[in-house]
Amino acid sequence: MSMSSPVMDAPAAGGRASGACATPSPTRPLYWSVRRELWENRSIHLAPLGVATFAVVALAAHGVTMPSHLPGMIGTVPSPAMPVSAMYRSMALLMLVTWLVVGAFYCMDALGGERRDRSILFWKSLPVSDRTAVLAKAAVPLAVLPAVTFAATVAMLLAVFLLSALALVAQGHPVAPLWRAVHLPGLCGAVLYAVAAMALWHAPVYAFLLMASGWARRTAALWALLPLLAASVLEKLMMNTTHVAGMVARALFGWYHAAFAAHAGEGVPFHPLTTPTPLPFLAAPELWIGLVLAAVFLAAAVRLRRHAGPG
Repeated sequence: MSMSSPVMDAPAAGGRASGACATPSPTRPLYWSVRRELWENRSIHLAPLGVATFAVVALAAHGVTMPSHLPGMIGTVPSPAMPVSAMYRSMALLMLVTWLVVGAFYCMDALGGERRDRSILFWKSLPVSDRTAVLAKAAVPLAVLPAVTFAATVAMLLAVFLLSALALVAQGHPVAPLWRAVHLPGLCGAVLYAVAAMALWHAPVYAFLLMASGWARRTAALWALLPLLAASVLEKLMMNTTHVAGMVARALFGWYHAAFAAHAGEGVPFHPLTTPTPLPFLAAPELWIGLVLAAVFLAAAVRLRRHAGPG
């Protein structure tokens, strides 16, 4: 016994020493909560990547099957009505719309889904607070999806440009005019700025949908959208005005006119003549009112999850 005692004591002492040195990071539960959301919701990264891949393949197939359209697609035949750069800008806009749709559907099911499958009982048994869980869910449409969308957009635009450059070289045309027309670095910079502006502007939208998901036991989308639709219809019928519809449109699409100075004749966003206006955007009262509302909605979502049970 006298010889085994030091052996038994050594691990205990080592365990106490290692426990004293290993101080848990306060952000570690949030990090693993976000990882858990990514594991459980593969559409978060698969949807933007899938849309980008489909756009590239569809465009390449269109150029092969419709050779008469190829000169306009690669810019060898100038078209004042639809310049080749508009194709790239339209594809970037498609990716932003994909982010908005995926983020909205995710938020409308984020808190209600864990109640329906009763997994909330398991997650509540872990040492993760309701605030951390809700913030992790809010980080998906406000941080993870923007990063994935931007990366997928840049890869998509680069792939389309490389395919167009190969087609130009195969036909004996220079690539420089296409590069000047598309101005890919400037377009990617504008998309990055737009992603940041969208994330800030849409924060109250995603937070409101999270709150609706925490409150509604079924069909959170109906509970979130029907009151706005009913108010819009009643306002139109009773007062012949569209203030509610305008407010919703401003909440969804007002970020562009707040973050960019659009010029006359602009058809597709991210036009080369469009000027970013970050200082007026950050000074806009609507932005800060929206961020305050987002904080209120998230606080309500935390409270709803704290008192939620399976159902």
